[in-house]
Amino acid sequence: MARHEFTGTANGAEEPLRKPQLRIKAKPFSKGTLIIQLTLGLLAALTVYGFATFDYKEINLFEGIRSTAVTIKTMFFEPHLKHFTFLEALKQVIITLGLAFLTTLFGAILALFLALFAARNLSSNLVSMIIKGGVAFIRAVPTVLWVLIFAVAAGLGSVAAVIGMTFHSVSYLVKAFSESFEELDEGVIEALKASGANWWQIVFQAVIPSSITYLISWTFMRFEINFAVAVAMGAAAGAGGIGFDMFMASGFYYDVREVGVVTYFILFFAVLLEIMAARIKKKLRAKV
Repeated sequence: MARHEFTGTANGAEEPLRKPQLRIKAKPFSKGTLIIQLTLGLLAALTVYGFATFDYKEINLFEGIRSTAVTIKTMFFEPHLKHFTFLEALKQVIITLGLAFLTTLFGAILALFLALFAARNLSSNLVSMIIKGGVAFIRAVPTVLWVLIFAVAAGLGSVAAVIGMTFHSVSYLVKAFSESFEELDEGVIEALKASGANWWQIVFQAVIPSSITYLISWTFMRFEINFAVAVAMGAAAGAGGIGFDMFMASGFYYDVREVGVVTYFILFFAVLLEIMAARIKKKLRAKV
């Protein structure tokens, strides 16, 4: 039996207690909302038009899906080593890791210095704008293009790969580091200035200690990215490592099973890096 709550009135009669009604406020229409909706609609229309006018060259979609499934099955469930040994593959992975570590180390050191001048609370607006604009331009160009640009002077190989990857790592980390510095409480900086601390004392006594967890976290994230980029550079720029072995297995030997072995190597070390990053972040949070 349902229960009804009643409340007293002035004449002693009882009437049901009315529950408050929820009012849903409609968001006001704005020009920004209209632009977003028109942009999404245009992208959806272009997508439909692209699929409708794409030249499929009489390819059977279902046959293509079946062939892809067979290739994936062969790659991951029937892997084998034929043109290089397990130890040789392990050595090439270590070379790729070394390339990623070297570019991350150089990039982090240069980015830390530039990020101090890119942060608005530590530098002038003009200097900050110039540095942020420069690194934004560098980030807009893919890493492989920077490697190929530097390859004109240094030639294809590990040297051009290191320079190009470091160039892009600096631009990525400058943005991450400077934003971490800008989140520092302005009161702390003002208090240090009032006590007579100079710019370098503010940096080493307040800015870096308060941002160290973010700096290490961003640096390790870039290291993971550089590992994936180093694999691609091994094939695209002749930088060596496991990426070159994958290129040879797929583009020269046409051995899908050997590509599967290389893929397993890459996946194993990628997962290992992710586990290491999680543990480092956990220890840093425990210390803070």
